[in-house]
Parts: sequence; C-alpha cells; structure tokens
Amino acid sequence: MDKLIITAALTGNITLPTQTPYLPITPDQIAEDAVKCVNAGAASIHVHARDPKTGQPSSDPEVYRQIATLIKAKTNAIFVPTTGGTMNMTPQERLRLVPALKPEMATCNLGSINFSIHPLVDRYKAEDWKNSWEKDFAAGTKDFIFRNTFGDIEIFYKTMLENNTKPEFEAYDIGHLYNIAFFLRKGIIKPPVWIQFVTGILGGIGSDLENIMFMKSTADRLIGMQNYKFSVIGAGYPAEFHADCLSMMIGGNVRVGIEDNLFISKGVLAKGSWELVEKVVRLAKELGREIATPDEARQILGLKGKEQVNF
Repeated sequence: MDKLIITAALTGNITLPTQTPYLPITPDQIAEDAVKCVNAGAASIHVHARDPKTGQPSSDPEVYRQIATLIKAKTNAIFVPTTGGTMNMTPQERLRLVPALKPEMATCNLGSINFSIHPLVDRYKAEDWKNSWEKDFAAGTKDFIFRNTFGDIEIFYKTMLENNTKPEFEAYDIGHLYNIAFFLRKGIIKPPVWIQFVTGILGGIGSDLENIMFMKSTADRLIGMQNYKFSVIGAGYPAEFHADCLSMMIGGNVRVGIEDNLFISKGVLAKGSWELVEKVVRLAKELGREIATPDEARQILGLKGKEQVNF
C-alpha cells in the first residue's frame, strides 16, 4: 500500500458556529488550525472560507487568497480550496478560485444532490443560535439543490486542466461513480483520477461500512483499480473514525476535520481539526499504515508542487 494521505477539512460550508465554539472563522484562525493539523500528520488542507466578522460561508477570492498565503508560508501542506461554494453562488462563481489561485488541487463534484442540514433547526431553541443568519441558513438547505450537471463537471475539469490543478473528485453516491466512468469512457477526463467517497451527508449515500465497500467495488469495476486512488469521508461521530479505519484497511486514504465531524469521542467536542488528525494517526499506526508527508502525497498524486501556484 502507498503511504496514507490524511486530509484535514477545517471549516466546511455547513458546520455552524452554534454547533461548536472551536470552529475557526478568520484567516488567522484557519491558518493556525492548519499548522496544527500538518504538525499532527495531515498532508492536505481542505478549505472553505468564512466571513471574518459574521462567520458566514464566504465566496470572496481575496479571503481565500489570504488563507492560502498564510498556510503556504507556515506549512508545506497541499492547499485544496473548495469549488462547492455556498448556496447563493452560481457554478461560475464557485469555479473562479481555480484560475485566480491556480492551486495544486481543488474539489470537483461529480453530481447534483439535495445537500441538506435542515434537521439542525429542530435541535436548537431560538435563544441557542449564536448568529442571526444560522437558523435560516440551515432551514434553507431543505430545498437546496447542490448543482453539478454534466456540463458543469466538464467545464470544471477543463478549467482545472488549463491551470494544472488536479481535481479531487467528490462522489456523494453510487451514481456519481457512473458519472465519472462516463467521462472517462468518452475521453473527456483522463486517468489516473483521485476520488473521494463522501458518505453520511443527508441527500447522499450513508456511512454504513457496506456502502463504502460497495463504492470501492463499483469504482474498481467501472474505473479499474489501476486508474484511480481514493479517500473516504464519514460524516459525523463515530462514522468518521469507522470509515477511516475501513479505508486504511483496504488501501485507501482518509479525510477528517470539523467540517465532517465535531467530536473526538462520544459527547466530547474536538478542540480543533488537529485533534481529529492526531486520533487518525494513532489509528493508522495501530493498523500498520505509514503516514505520507506533504511531498510524498504530491508524488503519489502527481501534483505540480506548491511553487507553481498563484498565491
């Protein structure tokens, strides 16, 4: 097996400040958490920006540039911005980070889903919400279609290709693997590809271990084991750690972080994504998986190197 690539996802778009006091908001806070994650063993840092004043998800390219510059200056990590954006952004607005920053890697989503966190509305009383925007934000996802059409995917991929940015393909369901298989068959997308199995999001496939094995066997059959490498996300606790352990056992890679799971143990909030990275490193050592450094991860994934980015 290759060495284990650990991705730390620090903030996300759907994690709310009301849910945890440890969610990093400002560029300095996000960069500080990134440094701790890299020191703990993460090779890749996945970033969603936030409005430094309100904590709302932000689409401002200059906020992303500030975060990217800080992380690059303080670590050797692979900086991976989202192209998922926010509910109010068009696909074109989501994609603008790629030509602006020319990162080594960026996310590329493989299909449309009703990506929802609306059940959170029933968990909190009116006085519990930390910010006025949060309740409406959560409620609005009930009718939110996270758009990723075949046309969008093709444009996203070609834009990344033009900027020498490797796509991190995000598959939220089995059908998304058929989507990428279609693009590969047509020669629009070229192998080898890097795919993340995203499980446990309401609107997508669940984090059941059987589902992860189903995604792996389906990708093997449709894409070919020699044509892809994969990572696994299990959203929530304890799904994150169960999914990560399974992925490590079958030769895959892992993503952890407050974007995906708030808890280090049952009922105990993680004080930062770095705590979740530390736990995964401990589990990896028990399972005999060596941890990849950022440069080893770059070699495994065939990335251009951080000296060729635009930040």
